[in-house]
Amino acid sequence: MRFLTRGLMGLFLTFVTVALLFLAALQIWQASLPSEGDARQGRGPSEQVYVARLLNIAAGQVQPELQVFGSVESRRELQLRAGASGRIVELADALQEGGTVVAGQLLARIDPSAAQAALDNGQAQRDDAEGALADARRSVLIAQQDLAAAERQAELREAAVVRQQELSGRGLGTSADRETAQLAASTAEQAVISRRAALADAESAVTLSESALRRSEVDLSEARRELADTELRAGFDGRVTNVTVVQGGLVSLNEQLATIIDPDALEVQIPLSLNQFARLVDADGKLGDHPVTVVLDGSAGQLTAKAQLDRAAASVASGSAGRIVFARITEGGAALRPGDFVRSHITEPAVADAAVVPATAIGADGAVLVADANGRLTAMLVSILRRQADDVVIRVPPELEGARIVAERAPQLGTGIRIRDAEAPEPATSEADRQAQRDQGQGRG
Repeated sequence: MRFLTRGLMGLFLTFVTVALLFLAALQIWQASLPSEGDARQGRGPSEQVYVARLLNIAAGQVQPELQVFGSVESRRELQLRAGASGRIVELADALQEGGTVVAGQLLARIDPSAAQAALDNGQAQRDDAEGALADARRSVLIAQQDLAAAERQAELREAAVVRQQELSGRGLGTSADRETAQLAASTAEQAVISRRAALADAESAVTLSESALRRSEVDLSEARRELADTELRAGFDGRVTNVTVVQGGLVSLNEQLATIIDPDALEVQIPLSLNQFARLVDADGKLGDHPVTVVLDGSAGQLTAKAQLDRAAASVASGSAGRIVFARITEGGAALRPGDFVRSHITEPAVADAAVVPATAIGADGAVLVADANGRLTAMLVSILRRQADDVVIRVPPELEGARIVAERAPQLGTGIRIRDAEAPEPATSEADRQAQRDQGQGRG
């Protein structure tokens, strides 16, 4: 009995298995047959059409923009250094980090007592030198008058000698009178020589007094300069930074106390490669006058300023191969500070017969996909002139003028693939086509 039961169970399972296999074969056979709708329409499966965004290419004049990074620097700054050593006795409120100063404003004063004493001493020495010079000049006047009197007396003695000689020629007078007259004339001549020597000594005393007065004037000027060095004043309108001084502190000679920066004289130092620099110079190798937009990026927004290329560095730093250019900020630089790391957009010379396309439109082989009137794609190599951010500037050949290219290349797109413009309206589908698509989907299921 048990053997019969097991045999019937095995026969039943065999029958079920054969039935299932038959049903599976039937389903496969039905799926391989064309649907009735397709048989009525007389067409096979439709071609796969992808959707892509297309761009119209038009050749024109494009002005590329070079985007590089640089740092803001000050074109005009002043280091405040102590002109004398001593204690700070006065400190202006503006002499603090970020303070605003005007030209000629007193910022700090060093204890001037020693310098003031030296100035007073110099003035006293100058007064003594002036008095000595006045005395020397009066001595010269007296010596001149004494010499004039001695010369007149000598003239009278000479006249007496002549008169005695005339009397002797007429047989009058004696030899003793002639000798007395000649001796008196000789004495008067010696007195003249002595008075001339005294005048020369008096004139030498004037010269020495004048030299002493000039030395005292120099010493007095030096004393005034040392007194002025005890005051620190702003050389121009600006803002204060790097302050290291406090009131009551001791400073040494030439110690740096602060730095004044002119906020209206800022520039951007921009490092460039040789290729980038070559695009900004003219035929004579001179840097062109190109406008620059300076952007300081921040978490809360952007700060923008206008600048102009000013000059290029005169030398190349050791170990570098590019060039460094400087852009002078002309507008909107009030919010910038020296040391800011900024992004600079330099406008390059215009390029003719070019177009700007997204970088995603260029394949790894440097080609773009061109769509014909039926949406069929073909690849075409293009010449890339510039790369700027997410765009590229390409040369537009005549065969690419007015063509439509794929803006964003996808892995499934390539030569021979048919596409439809994403911005074009979707073509209307008939009821028969929709039924065919549903039947095709059921057949695949």
